[in-house]
Amino acid sequence: MTSFRLRFRPLVLGLAALAALALVATEADARVGGGRSSGSRGGFTNSPPPVTRTAPNTAAPLERSMTQPGQPGAFSRQTTPARQPGMFGGLFNRPGFLGGLFAGFLGAGLLGLLFGHGLFGGLGGLASIFGLLLQIGLVVIVARLLWTWWQRRSQPALAGGPSLRDAGSDSRSGFGGLGGFGGFGGAYGAAAPSTQPLEIAPADYDAFERLLGEIQTAYSNEDLNALKTRATPEMVSYFAEDLAANASRGVVNKVSGVKLLQGDLAEAWREADAEYATVAMRFELIDKTLDRTGRIVDGSDAPQEVTELWTFRRAAGGQWLLSAIQQA
Repeated sequence: MTSFRLRFRPLVLGLAALAALALVATEADARVGGGRSSGSRGGFTNSPPPVTRTAPNTAAPLERSMTQPGQPGAFSRQTTPARQPGMFGGLFNRPGFLGGLFAGFLGAGLLGLLFGHGLFGGLGGLASIFGLLLQIGLVVIVARLLWTWWQRRSQPALAGGPSLRDAGSDSRSGFGGLGGFGGFGGAYGAAAPSTQPLEIAPADYDAFERLLGEIQTAYSNEDLNALKTRATPEMVSYFAEDLAANASRGVVNKVSGVKLLQGDLAEAWREADAEYATVAMRFELIDKTLDRTGRIVDGSDAPQEVTELWTFRRAAGGQWLLSAIQQA
């Protein structure tokens, strides 16, 4: 019995340690947005923003959005070519010499086979077999050459745009003097129909940094009125939904100590009567969930770092409002 206990003592201790860790509050997503990707980015809602030094990975697609694929004004960053016909259909539909040549080859061969004269007819015995194989080989070679030529003609041009690494930098101070926005491109034009490049000024960067803290604080205080003056109606509806879910669970999200560490401009553009800017932000915060008695049920008092892409929208000459949050 003693030997049995000694053998399984490490396993028991390991399970006890895991149980203790499970009782400790872990990293939470109590911050605004709940760690989800929500909102709209105008015509680019269904296209990921360009990667930046702050967010080098492709952003998560928007899980909640009132802009659906196919809606007017929603376009892709790269034009998707229309579906092309198959190899033979494309060759037959090609006007000019090549299309007629291939149609003639194949038509003559099929008629020869139907009337018992081989693919291109006329030869008999063993010679006709070799002739048939030779003719088939010639047709395959010609078809392969035509197929290669057709693919080159049908290949769409690759879209391109300016690189953020080639742009100038504008170091900004973050909350508490840490890091801040840097490496912004100044003006970054979204390469898509119905858009124009938008110049982002230092005052705009200050507004983005200020809104990061104010929106987190308003959400932590469950202050929908404050959120309505800092976010679009769509985003406010998501915040209200999340806060209602917290109320039904008897918990409250508390965020404090928000400090912007680093930020990059991903893109900025103008479409119709609205202006948009998507920025990647790495920030520090204390993120936890409390029950209504003040006991921590998720998260902790330890600061954690988060990287997200926030899109801001404004009417021409108006103030910036949070339009979307995406996880990096």
